[in-house]
Amino acid sequence: MSTLRIRGATLDFDVTGDDGPLVVQLHGLMSSRTRDSHLGLDLGRALRGHRILRLDARGHGGSTGTDDPSHYSWENLADDLLAVLDAVAPGEAVHGVGPSMGTGTMLHAALKDPVRFASLTLMVPPTAWGTRRAQAEAYRTNAELIERHGVEAFVKLGSTTPVPPALAEAPESLPAVAESLLPTVLRGAATADLPPKDDLARIDAPTLILAWTGDPTHPLRTATRLNELLPNSRLVVARTPYGVMAWPGLFAEHVITAGVELTPTGSIPVVSESRAS
Repeated sequence: MSTLRIRGATLDFDVTGDDGPLVVQLHGLMSSRTRDSHLGLDLGRALRGHRILRLDARGHGGSTGTDDPSHYSWENLADDLLAVLDAVAPGEAVHGVGPSMGTGTMLHAALKDPVRFASLTLMVPPTAWGTRRAQAEAYRTNAELIERHGVEAFVKLGSTTPVPPALAEAPESLPAVAESLLPTVLRGAATADLPPKDDLARIDAPTLILAWTGDPTHPLRTATRLNELLPNSRLVVARTPYGVMAWPGLFAEHVITAGVELTPTGSIPVVSESRAS
């Protein structure tokens, strides 16, 4: 494992593999690279001939955090991601993958540094734009619940929430954020949103969107809208656990197909890929 000090936090990450193009794998809100592995969301396990960088976002997993909620917005998490990539793979085009918060982080990062990403894989995109306001209010309410009654009350509340069909067999797990920091992380998430729709048209990296049904916090409408807005994307929807089991193979195929080399001028050649709904 390795660490990097960025804006008051120590970010924890690891890199596996000795050679090949770099893949950076992120995780969702209140999760970590270890927790995502337990949930079956470690898509890099099917990929060969690549280095894989797994990063715990600030305040999550093995990374420390700060007491400033704004540091946990997806736009600021994108700055963290780019700083880690500058340290680990300066000037290298990488393949990015991540669910929910990881999706938001990568989209902001791709707009900040367009030539950095050779491909993107957006897993279960979260609420965004018009649907984000209600989700933000839920985060603020949960932050107050944790401060008043502890994380146990929050976990109990979550146990009554319907599980998406695609996660019917996933094991239960606790938040990968310290209880003392969790309200701050949630308030930061309440300030987060995907980039403006018009800006997304500037992201031309080949993009695979993996979504599932029956999850109000990761609505299929966000994934569908992203597929319409991103100029070089395709969408695959899982409706059962078996659909999610296919994701590592789909991801590996996407990375290999979209794989490109950084040109001597530092730009990424455009890779043509057909769109699918």
